[in-house]
Amino acid sequence: MAGAPLLEVRRLGRTDYADALRIQEEALEQRIAGETSDLLLLTEHEPIITAGRGTPPDQLPTKEVPTIEVSRGGEATYHGPGQVVAYPILALGEDRRDLHRYLRDLEEVVIGVLGEFDIDGRRIEGLTGVWVGEHKVASIGVAVRRWVTWHGLALNVHTDLDAFSGFQPCGLNPAVMTRMADQAEIPPGLTLVEVLLVKHVCMVFGHELPPPPPLKEPPQSPFPDLPIFPGQ
Repeated sequence: MAGAPLLEVRRLGRTDYADALRIQEEALEQRIAGETSDLLLLTEHEPIITAGRGTPPDQLPTKEVPTIEVSRGGEATYHGPGQVVAYPILALGEDRRDLHRYLRDLEEVVIGVLGEFDIDGRRIEGLTGVWVGEHKVASIGVAVRRWVTWHGLALNVHTDLDAFSGFQPCGLNPAVMTRMADQAEIPPGLTLVEVLLVKHVCMVFGHELPPPPPLKEPPQSPFPDLPIFPGQ
């Protein structure tokens, strides 16, 4: 019986959107060609508004924040510091080739991460994304090429919510946006949330992480009968 598929994880740190998009496109083509395993890109973007294919022309943001039109589904949303953005580059098997299911699976990943902090994430019928009560904490917009996924999800952790004002994020009133830090005690930074997101991607999609690289050989003492003391 074949084992679970492997998921490579790359933490890109803070990126310009154009750089992350280029990395996505390269990884997408490599995955389509079968040259790599499934991949999860994790990043935090410099401030930008991305407008998906569903953004009405008269609702393109007019804020001073840079805006770029992208090929994912959905409408316009904001990316910026304090937000975890995840781009799964996954080859969907025949049993998972249903975009509605894929969107629900990404929502399930976020709901699982929120649950680690006792935050009750939920879905709202007819609206893609994850909500806490009546407020939206995560936006999702995806694209698929030859049944390999790209684009993905954005989870507000410590995000400055004022950045959503002045346009309609995902066609909604900007007042509906929330962040994890307003719902629970969240440690500074994004590392813990990224780690938990990897955990729940593996759980929902049935992946395993590659084994860690072997430890380097310990230094050999020129005097074999004497121990080596660290720092000496």
